[in-house]
Amino acid sequence: MKIMPIHTFPDPVLKARAEEVTDINGDLQHLIDDMGTTMYSAPGLGLAANQVGDLRRVIVFDIAPKDGPQNLQVIINPCITEREGEQVYNEGCLSVLDFSAEVRRSARVCVTGVDRHGKPVEFEAEGLKAVVLQHEIDHLDGILFIDRISRLKRGLYVRRLKKQPAENR
Repeated sequence: MKIMPIHTFPDPVLKARAEEVTDINGDLQHLIDDMGTTMYSAPGLGLAANQVGDLRRVIVFDIAPKDGPQNLQVIINPCITEREGEQVYNEGCLSVLDFSAEVRRSARVCVTGVDRHGKPVEFEAEGLKAVVLQHEIDHLDGILFIDRISRLKRGLYVRRLKKQPAENR
């Protein structure tokens, strides 16, 4: 298991829509293992495959307390099948450096997909878990959390980023 480089805004791979996974094979298992290692080392709560430059519909996440045991969750081809209510949460992202903002999302979601062994899974989530699932699935659709904030706030971030030397991004 290796730590993979995380692509950062404005890398075009982050705006690309990931493709459905049709074959769960050894290559995909290695990707999942490497994504978990990368996410934990970052550290982050979730990671989508396109954040590491792979355009397959795979997410990993773990919202367990940092001082507790790791609980890596994997969803292949995740799909939000139900959403309800509304919440605002201050989000950050491993691909959007040194920035966080309040984002409005559904308060409760139901997400379906398959696990790393091809077995169907369903997650009913609310609170932080709902935010993480929506955030990571957005990545697979080429949407960053900064696409869900005001044009003014997004513009301030982009201008600040352009002022930084390339090696600091």
